[in-house]
Amino acid sequence: MSALRFASLAIIASICAASSVAAAESSYVYCDNGLRYFKAPCPSYSALDLTTGAITKGLSIDVSGLPQQDKAITDLSEALYAGKIVVRGVIGQRTQTIVGRNQNMPWLVATRILRAAKDSERKHCSSH
Repeated sequence: MSALRFASLAIIASICAASSVAAAESSYVYCDNGLRYFKAPCPSYSALDLTTGAITKGLSIDVSGLPQQDKAITDLSEALYAGKIVVRGVIGQRTQTIVGRNQNMPWLVATRILRAAKDSERKHCSSH
């Protein structure tokens, strides 16, 4: 295979990969759902996918990728855990060690804050 053809295929593959990651992003309302367990992992937090209506339970949120102006919101934790805001992001899996065992856990990686959540979007939250 020629170097030019290989380079072309590599570029096409990277474009396809980038578009599949972008397509995986959705809008979510993340919040405390009121569930409590005595044994880890505890599914105390959930996220409603506003595109599909699916609720993912037992996930954590990573806000480290938010733009600085979104991180500067003074009550960001309160707004997240009460389901008061809609975030853009993607749900993926991460391995965590819980009680000495590796567990594959869902994580919502937030990339930006979109808007305030509507009451109808917060029905899965315990604070609603």
